[in-house]
Order: sequence, then structure tokens, then C-alpha cells
Amino acid sequence: MTSDEIEALFTRESGEYAFARWGRPLAPVVFGVEEEPLGVIKGAIDAVCQLAGASVAETDPELGSNFIWFFCKDWSELPEVPNLDRLVPGLGPLVARLEAVEANQYRIFRFEETGAIKACFVFLRMDQYLSDLPAETLALNQAVQSMLLWSDLAFRTQSPLAVAGETTVLRPDIAALIRAAYDPVMPGAAQDATHALRLAARVDMMSV
Repeated sequence: MTSDEIEALFTRESGEYAFARWGRPLAPVVFGVEEEPLGVIKGAIDAVCQLAGASVAETDPELGSNFIWFFCKDWSELPEVPNLDRLVPGLGPLVARLEAVEANQYRIFRFEETGAIKACFVFLRMDQYLSDLPAETLALNQAVQSMLLWSDLAFRTQSPLAVAGETTVLRPDIAALIRAAYDPVMPGAAQDATHALRLAARVDMMSV
């Protein structure tokens, strides 16, 4: 993966370069699913965190849970969730926007003072497309897209996943990039595109 390709993955549609990784252990909780897919989701989170060298915790000392997944059949269900409007300011207008564009997924990040990721909220409306996906594919895709502050354009034309035989796996180039991004020598957040050069160098170094 070249530095230009990496830069594109963190350059937003507005033209701004914005990178961030988690700055604390992930403490996940999932709402709206049965016990069986819950295990699949937590397995995907554990796998991606192990790849990155990030930690998973039962609870976050400040927030309780900092990686929260909400599954629903319709966006109108979200305002009915107790206290969700406290976690997500402007929840009403957000729901209206999601309904207007018929979105089936949305992620909100919160950040430390350093710019690193502090919390992530994943919202999934289980329309026909998401319902048809294998649970393992859905869970892995969302876990990967929540590990870094990717560009809003990053995976519009190509998924971070690939099919190997009958198994869906993380693309090797994306896996290498995540490992490089979580290298302790790299910053937790960056707004300068030269950061992509450093990431490319780490990917090359770790591939040797």
C-alpha cells in the first residue's frame, strides 16, 4: 500500500486529513441482538483488537462502556432508548437525516483531549441488505471500521474485507495498515497528511 493510497483512506470529502486510533481499552456492549450473534460480535472485536495490539476491557472507568452497538429495525426506535439523547446530542435531527437518506449504518466517535478515540457508537438499521449478510461478515466489517477514524470516503467503492474460499476475511493490506497504525511509536491522532508517509514506512518495515 503506497502512501498516497493510505492518505486517501484518511482524507475526508472536505479535503482534510484526519487520523485517530483508540487511546484506551475498548469496553464493548451490544443492544438489540440475541445471545448467539452477540458472541459473534464480541469475537470480531477481540480478533481485530488482537491484530492491532489494542486491549479489550469489561468496563471503562470513566464511561462504563465506550464501544456501544445499537441494532434496530427502524431509525425511529432510537429516540425511544432511555438516555440515548444524553450520549448522542442532537439525536432527533440525526434520526431525521438517517431516515431521509435511507441509511442502514452510522458511527459516531468521541475523542480524548489528545485527539485519540475515546468512544464509538455504532448504529445499524437491519434492512434487507444487512439482514442478508452473514453475522460474521457484518460484525467484522463494523469492528474494522470502528478501530480507526477512517475517511467518510474510505470504503465506498471497496470493502475492507475479502473472500478467501468460503470465508470472509480482512484484506491483508488493511490488516497491515491497522497494525502499523497501532504501533506504539505512531501518534494516537494526526491532522497532517505527512502522517501517511510514516504509516507507509511502518507497513513496509513490519512486512520485512
